[in-house]
Amino acid sequence: MKIPCYDCNTETELEVGFEVVNFVCPKCRSVYEADDEGKFRRKSKYKAETEPFPLAVGDIGFLKGSEYKVTGILRKKVNPDYRWTEFILQNEAKEFLYLSVSNGHWMMLTEMEKIDDLKKGTKLLNYDGKNYDLFEHSDAEIIDAKGFFDFKIPNKKAHLAEYINPPYIVSVEKMNNIQTAFHGEYVRKSEIKKAFPDITLPYQSGTGMIQPSLFDLTNTAVIFCLFALLIITANWFIYRNQFEQNVFSKTIEFSQFDSKEITSPTFVLKGGSAPMTINVSTDVDNSWANLNIALVNEETSDEINANKDIEYYSGYTDGEYWREGSSSEKFNICGVKPGKYHLVITPMKAPEDLKNNAMRINVVWNEPSSRNVWLVIIGMIVIFFIIRFFKNQFEKNRWADSSYSNYE
Repeated sequence: MKIPCYDCNTETELEVGFEVVNFVCPKCRSVYEADDEGKFRRKSKYKAETEPFPLAVGDIGFLKGSEYKVTGILRKKVNPDYRWTEFILQNEAKEFLYLSVSNGHWMMLTEMEKIDDLKKGTKLLNYDGKNYDLFEHSDAEIIDAKGFFDFKIPNKKAHLAEYINPPYIVSVEKMNNIQTAFHGEYVRKSEIKKAFPDITLPYQSGTGMIQPSLFDLTNTAVIFCLFALLIITANWFIYRNQFEQNVFSKTIEFSQFDSKEITSPTFVLKGGSAPMTINVSTDVDNSWANLNIALVNEETSDEINANKDIEYYSGYTDGEYWREGSSSEKFNICGVKPGKYHLVITPMKAPEDLKNNAMRINVVWNEPSSRNVWLVIIGMIVIFFIIRFFKNQFEKNRWADSSYSNYE
């Protein structure tokens, strides 16, 4: 179809699969309406918007498995100054598809079958088994247009009711006393770019009306609960038959072993990894002693070394009694794996300490600690609440312009 514009002497040609009722010149925005004889007569004119349109009449894109052609463009506005652009597209099968963009966020819509007129105050709409929450009732004014239309572009404002269940929307529009409903979904910029490779995408800002959140709280909670159950079950299975094992206990006389190595009998550890606790005590008094201990894996010859000082001092200074240190100490060798081991122990004391005669050493391979299990679970709980916080902030931003927000 070729339609000339008498205002700017421009002819616009485009093959469309519908009867054209209104035509708006893409260059000067003159509005033409078909009369009873099928001739187009100029009726009015839009003031061209300064904001550019990302798509033009006649552009072709590949969407939903078919080539669609842009046949018409509408720019709408609701008070005080919220604007969006709608693109009407049609394929060779004469099927319509609608793209809408606002603040760089895109959605794709198709016309639904006729639905019942909405009752005043309807805040929840059920469609296809899903509940859609009322986002906004508004009166939209068409402030700019381009292309070919199979309907009469109204001079009056059209009433809109928008219900959302991100990333989906049901938009009900009443224009020229005719109610039309559309079902749509959020479309990422990458998909639009793939469909229209030459497009210059508008800058994306804010949160889109049906922009999907990065996280689904319900799914995240289910995944975390299953993961926690798996960790607890695995921990129980690995350590179910493991118990505390005393591997060395002895009082060592300094007169025989001062600064000399003592090798313990071989012992076998079975089960999962667990900490080994060394308790050492000695009769230090204003003196010090030292214990050096090596855990030797007899199968691999690997050694784990640990060293501990035992110090105790006390006295009077300016008439006040003080003391420092202790005659006993406890320390751990963490994560000792199952295997065949022996200990190499070297006790030592201060040479001038003649009162201290012995050192008592007790080494226990503990019951496995569930500390790491609970740290992971607590970490998941903390992460969940962090995600929940950002999810709530995301939803607050989404509903910020709605009169029906539950996030006030």
